[in-house]
Amino acid sequence: MASINHDSALTPRSLRDTRRMNMFVSVSAAVAGLLFGLDIGVIAGALPFITDHFVLTSRLQEWVVSSMMLGAAIGALFNGWLSFRLGRKYSLMAGAILFVVGSLGSAFASSVEVLIGARVILGVAVGIASYTAPLYLSEMASENVRGKMISMYQLMVTLGIVLAFLSDTAFSYSGNWRAMLGVLALPAVLLIILVVFLPNSPRWLAQKGRHIEAEEVLRMLRDTSEKARDELNEIRESLKLKQGGWSLFKANRHVRRAVFLGMLLQAMQQFTGMNIIMYYAPRIFKMAGFTTTEQQMIATLVVGLTFMFATFIAVFTVDKAGRKPALKIGSA
Repeated sequence: MASINHDSALTPRSLRDTRRMNMFVSVSAAVAGLLFGLDIGVIAGALPFITDHFVLTSRLQEWVVSSMMLGAAIGALFNGWLSFRLGRKYSLMAGAILFVVGSLGSAFASSVEVLIGARVILGVAVGIASYTAPLYLSEMASENVRGKMISMYQLMVTLGIVLAFLSDTAFSYSGNWRAMLGVLALPAVLLIILVVFLPNSPRWLAQKGRHIEAEEVLRMLRDTSEKARDELNEIRESLKLKQGGWSLFKANRHVRRAVFLGMLLQAMQQFTGMNIIMYYAPRIFKMAGFTTTEQQMIATLVVGLTFMFATFIAVFTVDKAGRKPALKIGSA
């Protein structure tokens, strides 16, 4: 499968080829979510062994865990600019490269300061990928499966958490925290390889005035050439409207309300404390009476499996049942 460039002459594809391309795009971009989940899960199992190795105080343990979030905040500051300048494809590539650097830096850290610095780099990668991957998926997906494709990213996050907990459990017998952290480099390299073969986002191509290339990509992803042309026209019209987006935001209270509610939902999701539970799950279970490391990791794995199961349900119901019912059930 070859990457798309402006010289490529694409021929009409069969429905089967179209579905395969959509699946390839969906899974490839969602690997970024897998990396995010792996990083969330792996530190939970590695932290007790890191604490013993470097003789960490509670404050330093907090820095080891939260340094990734610091990096993610840094990445979030410029990822919009990056995805506009480089495109969604190469922003994902940049994030994947930083994942490799951060994971190997964590695995070979000679001091806690180096470890914290490496995890900041991992956080920057997370900040880039967690913005770019869902954006890329939303721009590649057709309207009828857009919710499912974006949900695939979250499903891969939960799968990454579960795989990290499994890896932590396996390495917990030897206490090899360096292997726990270093294993993140493997899927990051896989993402780099997959991104090479991904096409650019048709919306980004249209933003850059490369309309012929945008239509070529859409022809690969849609059932018919007519649908590809119609969607390209819709993209071009929406880009014209977006130029007055800030004016619309200031003038229309309904737009302001929608933006505010979206931001509020994101904030409230963090206030649930789910990430804290994931980061400190083994310690929480230790406080609850699980005495051995194996018991703590198995209990943590059950939490991850429950998380993944709930996300799996959402992936296959969000387009049929709608977003609001899912939000209501999740908030109950």
